[in-house]
Amino acid sequence: MRIALDPYMYRTLSLGKMVDKVAELGYEHIELSPREDFLPFYKAPRVDKARIKEFRKALSDTGVKLSSLLPMYHWAAADEGLRMAAVRNWKRAIQIAVEMDCQLVNTEFTGQSDNPLVCENQFMRSMDELIPEFEREGIKLDIQAHPYDFCERNNESVDIIRGLDRDWINYLYAAPHTFFYDDGVGDIASMLKYAGSKLSHLIIADTYNHKASSGLRYIVNPPGVTATVHQHLDIGQGEVNWDAFFGTLREIKFDGIATVSVFAWEDRPDESNRMMLERVTRELCQ
Repeated sequence: MRIALDPYMYRTLSLGKMVDKVAELGYEHIELSPREDFLPFYKAPRVDKARIKEFRKALSDTGVKLSSLLPMYHWAAADEGLRMAAVRNWKRAIQIAVEMDCQLVNTEFTGQSDNPLVCENQFMRSMDELIPEFEREGIKLDIQAHPYDFCERNNESVDIIRGLDRDWINYLYAAPHTFFYDDGVGDIASMLKYAGSKLSHLIIADTYNHKASSGLRYIVNPPGVTATVHQHLDIGQGEVNWDAFFGTLREIKFDGIATVSVFAWEDRPDESNRMMLERVTRELCQ
């Protein structure tokens, strides 16, 4: 099993200094989420051969490995122009993964929860175009459901991924999305077990249950607006059932990637990420 850090709280550091920081914190793997000088959110990659060489050297010098790249594009957009641009960006991101000698990318369904059928159809159209690219280059793909995506539910997401019927396309369970996955129930054990053999990747952070207190845990105005709210907190600061989470992972003998993904504490990122590494290591590797 590999424990990785999503270094988003260090995104203002240069690539080299970011890698140094990850090594200093004790992590051995990086899951590189979007950053403006590499794979920015929804825009074309900002990477040339020199930047790839710089990044690879920093990894080599520290011994830190790249567990995955996390491109984010509107590949399920209802707007066909956005979808076509996303496919173009995806093709370049796949090539960057090859040049980085990174065999895995992970991402989200995207789309819109208030237009699910159209967005799912667009997602499938994009997959038809991209599956040959992934297979030609030997790159694997892990997909998560994110709040406001065209699919937000755990079991349906697993079924969509199973429907693609590729052994290299698997499911990513994001703990901070737990309460969106089953509409506020938070039955982690059953969701992880439902994913079963397709579960290959975790994102680990805590969150509150947005459905609790009669849906008034958060108050969003105007009432009824289409919006989602969740957090990426340290373990223990929210309402995720961590005993069930880690206990089930041990029961099913999870052996994939576990990525620490706290975003909430840019005022104390080192403290947060050291604590998270210690907890995840203790729960899953000892």
